[in-house]
Amino acid sequence: MTAPAAARNVLVACIGNPDRGDDGIGALVAEKLAGTLPAGAALLVRSGDMLSLIEDCAGCDALVCVDAAAPMGALGRIHRIDLATGELPGELLAASTHGFGLADAIGLARTLASAPRDIVIYGIEGSCFDAGAPMTPEIAAAAEEAAALVADEVRRLQGRA
Repeated sequence: MTAPAAARNVLVACIGNPDRGDDGIGALVAEKLAGTLPAGAALLVRSGDMLSLIEDCAGCDALVCVDAAAPMGALGRIHRIDLATGELPGELLAASTHGFGLADAIGLARTLASAPRDIVIYGIEGSCFDAGAPMTPEIAAAAEEAAALVADEVRRLQGRA
């Protein structure tokens, strides 16, 4: 009898600054995910410059990111972007409050051949990214659904779904 294959290492990176209104959605989703991810999955929260994300995902088999997205018509709508089948639309993360944003970090990691093959982004449409502003209710309400989607994504990427 052969032993089951080891689960793929999946990094879940929840991105955003909780002190900038809707940009805090990543941290809120991380709170919902804490303690719920399967073995082989790591959870981290990042705010500010995303350059360190390149090192964070080194050695990972897959990366799942959660970040606030630019308003595109439906506040709180969750967009799933699978970079194995498409490119990251620049306009979606245009509202980033990060100096070196998520799209920049992924692009550089790919250029350096250090990005995992599987990258999935969950962008949640926000509208207010002002310093000191509270998160809008529509964004906060999306956190539970986003956490469930991310947990399912991790299981899929590990081959358990």
